[in-house]
Amino acid sequence: MSFKPNHIVIPLITVATISVGSLVTSAGMNWYKTLNLPAFTPSGSFIGTVWTILFILATISALIAWNKAWGKRKTAIGAAFVLNILLNVGWSSLFFGLHFIGPAIYEAALLGLSVLLLIILIWRVSKPASWLLVPYLAWVLFATFLTYTIWSLNK
Repeated sequence: MSFKPNHIVIPLITVATISVGSLVTSAGMNWYKTLNLPAFTPSGSFIGTVWTILFILATISALIAWNKAWGKRKTAIGAAFVLNILLNVGWSSLFFGLHFIGPAIYEAALLGLSVLLLIILIWRVSKPASWLLVPYLAWVLFATFLTYTIWSLNK
């Protein structure tokens, strides 16, 4: 496989997304510690580890899809990944940055739909790349439920 600029650009986008999300999350941790949390809330270190793994899988999926897709499908996949990144950072901003738990529920649901859209778009290009996103979808569905539960306990 020959080197392509996206082999650097896509991972850099991932690192930038993780960095922005981490900054926003870190800024809201004191507030987060004051919330009533459900018993099934994972530890912060576990959540961080899961997100790291999911971002690695999503980056691999993006690289495969971007290198195999062409034309309108490539454009659609690229746009869906950008939407996904914006929604991902948006959830952190709503929840940890602005402390808007209620709106963060809906935003998390939209994030889940964006992951599902990626899975569908990538399926025709590369089934393995599409499967790499399934754990991401499962985690976002869990995160949506967790966000709803936190909202319920703190409204």
